[in-house]
Amino acid sequence: MRLIYGGGHVGLMGATADAVLAAGGEVIGVIPQHLQDWEVGHQGLTEMHVVDTMHSRKQLMFELADAFVALPGGIGTLDETFEIISWRQLRLHDKPLVILDDGGYWQPLTALLEAVVAGGFAGPGITEYYAIAENVAAVFDLLAAAPPSMGPGHPERL
Repeated sequence: MRLIYGGGHVGLMGATADAVLAAGGEVIGVIPQHLQDWEVGHQGLTEMHVVDTMHSRKQLMFELADAFVALPGGIGTLDETFEIISWRQLRLHDKPLVILDDGGYWQPLTALLEAVVAGGFAGPGITEYYAIAENVAAVFDLLAAAPPSMGPGHPERL
C-alpha cells in the first residue's frame, strides 16, 4: 500500500507520513500552492504534487487513491470525508471508505448520519458507503476485505 495524503508535515498528517516513510512505504503528497508557500509541505516524500486549489487537491487525491481512510481530524477532514460519501451516493465511485473510530472520535458523525436517515433525508443504504474500524489493525482488515473498485458509476457495484 502507498499513502496518498494532503502533503503536510504538521499534525496527524505529518506524523502519518513520517511513520509510513520510516516503515519503507511510499508516500505521495498533494498540496495546494498557498499551503506550500506557508512552508507546511513535507519535504521528504516519495512524490509531491503542488496544485492550484483545494478543489484540485481533493480531485487529484481522489484520482490517485484506491481507497480512503478517515482519521480523526478537523474541518478539512470532515469536508473530505463527506465529499467521498457524497460522491459514492452520486455513483461517482465505488472505492472503499474506512473511518477509524479509535476512542469513539467519529461517534457524533455516525449519530448525525443516523439522524439524516431517521429524518428521511437519506435512505438506510448510506451506511453501506463506509465501514467503521475501531482500531488501526481493523482498518487494514477492512481494506483487505473490500472488493476492488469496478470504476466510476459501474452499475454492478453501485
